Parts: sequence; structure tokens; C-alpha cells
Amino acid sequence: MSQEIVAAPKTWGLATEKYFYFFMGLRKGEIRKQISMMQSHYPDDSPQQLARRFVSSQAPLSLLSAALFHAPMFVPTVGPVIKLLGIAVGSSLMIRLNMTLVLQIALLFGHDIDDRARLKELAAIIAATGLATYTSQLPQLAGMQPLQKGVIGGAAVMTASQLIGETAIQYYSKAETSDEDEYLAEA
Repeated sequence: MSQEIVAAPKTWGLATEKYFYFFMGLRKGEIRKQISMMQSHYPDDSPQQLARRFVSSQAPLSLLSAALFHAPMFVPTVGPVIKLLGIAVGSSLMIRLNMTLVLQIALLFGHDIDDRARLKELAAIIAATGLATYTSQLPQLAGMQPLQKGVIGGAAVMTASQLIGETAIQYYSKAETSDEDEYLAEA
């Protein structure tokens, strides 16, 4: 009698789940609802098409988050003092947006967003968002006017978010294809 052993994916621990929920603002239940809503609105769209809809809908939000980096500079007397607040708020929003985007794309391609494998991917998103936040500050070093800083910094962060989304689409679509190939090879 042969028995197949099926390994269940390791899920996030309670502490990890709470950390991402309370400190990072990650709401997996909302992500699942958004996926269901988009699939019902666009039933003929492929996972790639739906994922690109999520990426494009995030662009204006990314631009707004990036603008928060530079908003304090428009208040000349207190701007420099509260600049760090703008960076903290903008960075926090960008991290949440990008983590949500990556999990939405993972779910669209059939990946379990409760699997521990997503934790490494989210860590990479946090690092990439940190780099994007830094690049939005480069116009500051060039001595540009506040409006120019906001526009160029916003474009840099928005571009980084779109690159994160496109990279996630490529990554998860290849993983989906690999899973199907392995399944077909076994059959």
C-alpha cells in the first residue's frame, strides 16, 4: 500500500501575522476581497491582465505617497523641521501599497498568501521601497526647487512601484508555469 505524503505549506506564525497586521497595516482579508471584486468585474481577464489593472490603479496612489515626502517643504518656516514626518508617512504608505500589490498578484496567480514563502518576498518589497524612498530624495541633493523635487521624486517612486508590480507579475507567472509543468511531468 503506497501512501503519498503531501507537505502542507508552512503558514505565518501568530506573532508574524500580528506584526504585519498592526504595524505594517497589511490586511489579507481585504486583499482577498479586492481579488474577488476584480475577478467578478472582469471575468474574462487573465491573471496577467488583472494584475496589470492592480499595478495601474496603484500609480496615482504611489504618486500621492511620494508627494507626502516633499509636502513639508512647501511650508517654509516649519518644513525642514517636519520633513522627517513626511518621509515617515510617505514611506509607510508606500510599503503598505507595495506589499499589498505583491500579495494581490501572488493570489491572482494562485499562490497562498499565508505561506511563509511570502515573508521573504515581503522583506524584498520593504527593501525595494526603502531604495525608492531614497531615490525620491535625490532631487533634494541637486538643489532643485520644491515643486521640481516633488514631481521628480514622485515620478521616481511611481516608477519603482510599477517595476515592483511588473517584476511580481513575471515572478508569479513563471512560478505558476513551473508548477503546471511539474504537474504535467508527473501525469
